Amino acid sequence: MILLTFNIISIEAETQKGFEISNEERLQITQSNTRAILRILDIHDIKASFFVEISIIEKLKDLLKAISAQGHEIAFYHQNSSLERVELVKHSIQDVLEKNIRGIRYKNNSFTLQELKQSGFNYVSAIDHADILFPFKRLKKSPEIIEEDGVSIIPESISPYSQLPYNDFVFQVLPMKYYQNMVFETLKKDDFVMIYLDSWQFTDVNKHHFKIPFHRKWNLGKKMEDKLESFLSWINEKEMATSRVKDYIF
Repeated sequence: MILLTFNIISIEAETQKGFEISNEERLQITQSNTRAILRILDIHDIKASFFVEISIIEKLKDLLKAISAQGHEIAFYHQNSSLERVELVKHSIQDVLEKNIRGIRYKNNSFTLQELKQSGFNYVSAIDHADILFPFKRLKKSPEIIEEDGVSIIPESISPYSQLPYNDFVFQVLPMKYYQNMVFETLKKDDFVMIYLDSWQFTDVNKHHFKIPFHRKWNLGKKMEDKLESFLSWINEKEMATSRVKDYIF
C-alpha cells in the first residue's frame, strides 16, 4: 500500500537582496501550490492525506473545504503550537469540515501520547529532519505500526535495501526510475510505504526571488509538478494500491 501525504506549510526561505515578500503573499503561494497538487491528484484519481501546519490552518478554510470535497484526508502538522492551541484549532476546523481530525505529524514532539489521545487524535506520524546530510544516512528502523496509549504510531518509511527514507528531499533529487524501483522493492517486503512531500517544493523560487540552498533548488516548482505527475502515472499503470492514512490505520 502506498500512503501518499503532503505537508502544507508556508515557505520560510528568505528573499534575495532587494526583494521582500509578506506573510500574506507566502500564504497565497502555499494555497497556489496546494491547488496544483490537488489538480494532479484529481487527474490521476488518487486520494492522499494533507498534514496542514497548525499556525496557518485557520487561514486556509476555503482550501481545506476544497481538499475535503475532493475526498482527501486533512490532518495536522505540528511545529511549535501549544497543546491548548492545538485543541482549540482542532475543534474549530472540525466544525468547519464537519469531520474529525484524526492524525497529527511532527518532527520534534512536545506532547505525550496520552495528551494526544485525550485531544482526540488516533494516530501520530513521526518524521525526521531532511537536511543535506540526513536523507542519505543509512538508517534501520522498524517498518511496523505500533500502538501505545490508544494511539497508533506510524514510523517514517525507509527502503530496506538502500536504507533511504521516503522523505521530501529524496523524492526531489532521485531519478524517477530509481525511486520507482525503490518503492516497488520496498513493497515486496513491507506492508506499506508512506511518502511525504512539502507544499513549498512546488514553488517557483526564481519568480518569487527566494534564497534556496543549492542542494534544494533541484526540481522545484513546475519540475516538481511534472515529477509528481510521472510518479502517479506509474502508480496507476502498475495498478498499485493507495490509501489515505486514516483509512489504512482504521
